[in-house]
Amino acid sequence: MPQEKSFHMTPDEFRRHGHAMVDWIADYHTRIESYPVLSRAKPGEIRASLPAHPPTRGESFDAILGDIEKLIVPGITHWQSPNFFAFFNSNTSGPSILGELLSSGLGVQGMLWATSPACTELETHVLDWLVGMLGLPERFLSTNTGGGVIQDTASSASLCALLAARERATNYASNRRGADGKLVAYTSTQAHSSIEKDVRIAGMGLDNLRLIDVDDDFAMRPDLLERQINADRRAGLTPCFVCATIGTTSSNAIDPLPEIGRICRENKIWFHVDAAMSGTAALCQEFRHTHAGVELADSYTFNPHKWMFTNFDCNCFYVADRKALIQTLSILPEYLRNQATESGAVIDYRDWQVPLGRRFRALKLWFVIRHYGTEGLQHHVRRHVELAQQFASWLKADNRFELAAPVPLNLVCFRHKGGDDVNHGLMDRLNRSGDLYLTHTKLANRTTLRLCVGQTNTEARHVERAWKRIQEEADRVA
Repeated sequence: MPQEKSFHMTPDEFRRHGHAMVDWIADYHTRIESYPVLSRAKPGEIRASLPAHPPTRGESFDAILGDIEKLIVPGITHWQSPNFFAFFNSNTSGPSILGELLSSGLGVQGMLWATSPACTELETHVLDWLVGMLGLPERFLSTNTGGGVIQDTASSASLCALLAARERATNYASNRRGADGKLVAYTSTQAHSSIEKDVRIAGMGLDNLRLIDVDDDFAMRPDLLERQINADRRAGLTPCFVCATIGTTSSNAIDPLPEIGRICRENKIWFHVDAAMSGTAALCQEFRHTHAGVELADSYTFNPHKWMFTNFDCNCFYVADRKALIQTLSILPEYLRNQATESGAVIDYRDWQVPLGRRFRALKLWFVIRHYGTEGLQHHVRRHVELAQQFASWLKADNRFELAAPVPLNLVCFRHKGGDDVNHGLMDRLNRSGDLYLTHTKLANRTTLRLCVGQTNTEARHVERAWKRIQEEADRVA
C-alpha cells in the first residue's frame, strides 16, 4: 500500500524553517529602528490585504514567512523599538524569546504537579528566588506560609486577590451563596482600571468600589481611606479589600503603604499591592524605599513582562497565606484526582488562578534571570532610571515645559505650558512622524504627556533624539 501523506512538518523541515524564523527575528531586531514606531495602518487595511478564504492545500513555509514581511509588519506597532516610550513598556530579550520557544516546543500543560513536575517546581523555585532578589517579605516564600505563582497579567492577579479577600471576609460563604451586596473594596482614583473590572467579575458590584482621592503627588490619601472605611462600617457594610499601587499607570505615583497597611491590619481587611511595572525597580537596593510597607501586604504582584526583559505574558503574584487563596479557588473533579495531589505534598497551581490550564511560563523567566544575573538586571534598571532623570532635567531647564508629577523612577510626566490643544498637537505630530511613540493621560484635569524609559535596547542616544524631536515639534506647534 502507498504510504499515507501525513501533512505534518517533518523534524528536518522544522529544523530548517526554525533556523529561518530565528534569523528573521534576529534581523528584525537589528533593523527595528528603521520602522515607524507607531503603525500607520488604517482600520481594516490589514484584513483587506488577506485572502478572503483559507487555502485548500497547504502552502510553503517560505510563502508564509514572506507574507509576514509584506502583510503583517506594516500593521505592527513596534513595542520593542528603543524609540517606544508609550504606556508602560512591555519588553523582551533574547533569552526570554528562546525560553518561550522551548516552552512551545515542549507543549506542557502544567495545571497539576502530576502533569509535569518540572513545570510546577521550577516555577515555585524561581518565584522564591525573586523574593530575595526584590527584598520581599519572607512570608511570601513557598517554604513559609505563602508562595508565588505566575499569572498572565496583574489584572488576573488582582482578581485572585479580590476573590480571596471576598471569601475570607465571608468565611468562604460567598462562593456558595454569592456576594450579598455588602462587601466593599477600595483603591485610589489613580489605580489601574483592572480593579474596577475585577469588582464586576467578582460579583461585588461597581457601587461597592470606593475610589479614594489622592494628594498633590497623586498618591492615595490614608486619612480619606480610613474615613470611608468607618463610614461604610456604620452603614452596615463589610470592607474587605484595599488595593494600593507602587507606580500608578498615569503618573508612577507610589501610595503610602505603611499607613494603608496599618489601616488594613486594624480593620482586618485584605491588603493587596500592585507594583505592575515599578516592582522591578526593587532589584536595586537604592530603589527599595518604594516598597516600604509591603511587609504588611496580604498579596503583592508585579510584571516581569513590563521591565524585566521577559516577554508578555508573565506576572508574578504572591500571597502571604496560600491556604486562603487555595480554599477560594480549588475545585477537584474526579478526572483531576491523582496520588500526588491526594498526598498534600505538592503544589497544584490550578488552585492559584482562575483558569484550569497553564503554560510553562517559568522557563522564560528562568532563562532571563540566569542569562543576566541579578547584576545585569540591576545595571539596566539603573540605566533606564538615569536616562529618565536626565530627560526630566532637560524639561525643567526649558521654560516652555513643566513636569506634571514627581519622577521617582523611569516615567516622566510633562506638559507644554501652551495648554491641552498644544499638548495633543505635539503628541500627534511626534507619533505621526514615526520617530518615537508617546501616550498621554489626564492629571489634575490637564492633558499630560508621558515618556517611559524601559525598552530593552533604549540607550542615551534614543532619549536625546526624543528630546530633540520634542523641542522641534514644540517650535512648530507653538
